[in-house]
Amino acid sequence: MIPTLVMIALGAFVTTLDNTIVAAGAPSIARDLGLDLPTLQWVSIGYMLPFAGLLPVAGTLVDRWGQAATLRAGLLAFGAGAAVGGLATTAWLVIAARVLQGAAAAFLVPALLSLLRTNLDARGRATGATVWTACLAVALALGPPLGGVLSEYLGWGWIFFVNLPFVAAMLALRRKVTTAGRDPAAGRPAAGSMLVVTTGMVLITAAVVRLGEGDVAAPVAFGAGGTVFAIWFVLREKRARERLVPPELTGQRVFTGALGVQMLWGLGVSGVFFFTPLLHQEFLGLGPVLAGLPLVVVAVAVVAATPLVPWAVPRFGPHRTVATGLATVAVGLLALAAVNHVPEVLPRIPALVLIGAGSALTTPLTSYALEIVAERHSGTASGLLTASRELSSALGVALVGTVLAVVRTARLGEGAAPALAGGYTAGLLTAAALELVGAVLAFKLLKERAGRNPSPSDKRGDPFLASP
Repeated sequence: MIPTLVMIALGAFVTTLDNTIVAAGAPSIARDLGLDLPTLQWVSIGYMLPFAGLLPVAGTLVDRWGQAATLRAGLLAFGAGAAVGGLATTAWLVIAARVLQGAAAAFLVPALLSLLRTNLDARGRATGATVWTACLAVALALGPPLGGVLSEYLGWGWIFFVNLPFVAAMLALRRKVTTAGRDPAAGRPAAGSMLVVTTGMVLITAAVVRLGEGDVAAPVAFGAGGTVFAIWFVLREKRARERLVPPELTGQRVFTGALGVQMLWGLGVSGVFFFTPLLHQEFLGLGPVLAGLPLVVVAVAVVAATPLVPWAVPRFGPHRTVATGLATVAVGLLALAAVNHVPEVLPRIPALVLIGAGSALTTPLTSYALEIVAERHSGTASGLLTASRELSSALGVALVGTVLAVVRTARLGEGAAPALAGGYTAGLLTAAALELVGAVLAFKLLKERAGRNPSPSDKRGDPFLASP
């Protein structure tokens, strides 16, 4: 049991850390490699998009390939991406390394979570779920300051190299963990649909990023291409024997609504988080360590407010709890925009606390979405919720980055730092608007589930796969 729990803890930590550690080191990467803002966004997006695109089919492939083979291949690929990223001297090599790591993480996550079912009893699975969630929270809190420390004292390459000890430890530990072999009876993955929808996601994200460069032709071309692939995906799914998204899920209003609300939360929050250390360095004049440190406040607020969720849901219902959480995030973003002209950290702290506390109140979104899903689709539903979170993070970085770039370009006459601050404020206002839309949708879409208890057959095995 102990080797399995340690393996799960290390995997949860390192795959989540790679989502947060880059933000604090991104300004250093940009300076050393001479990256403009749109290119810098792909350092983060490059990890998130393949993670989101591959995750819906990864669970089926884990069953077909076996846990041992998947873990070994995933860890080697993740480590190779870390080594290449740390040694990279060009932007596109860094981005390629991030793509490789994101693809590897998409297979590592379901493979690690499958160990809970195969290696642990009911009590052990509860412990494993707690360990997984705790490691996500720790990685969320440590990512920005750790990225700042490594960038300032060892160089930004160590943002990637720091993954290697975790990979080595997991490869060594893998021999002590019992793993299941191949399952010939496992279903066939909908690989064709996965390739189509992933291509569409990449093209649409590229269109949003290129808008920030002031170009018109390229965003239109990318956007049109992405739309074509999206339509192709929908038509393909209707005719496919093995669908990427089962019709039982697309027909559930609460589940599809939860995907949309989670997308809005990620669109608003993720982009702001990615550009916050950049603002702190360029506008507030902080070093990499101090620039990422304020984001720890958000993680601490998430942890502190989470115990309120079990108290709030029975009293106010999931629809009010989630809507209140999203509205609180919006208030925090607006409060941050109101003080953004002040070149100091302290006035920003209350706003960051609100963003973290509000995000904690959105956690019932996942559990209530999974309650209405049949047990045979629980793994797919969990994967789709996690994929939507990663996709929203990628699109959030692209969207907020585009808003920031457009406003900054228009205000460059005021000076580089004030122009960046103005663009960041515009990004905050955009994010707040998205959160408010999400709050309205959450109130309407989750209301029909309020007060209804899930039946015993609705209990899920892996809801923590989609934990925020």
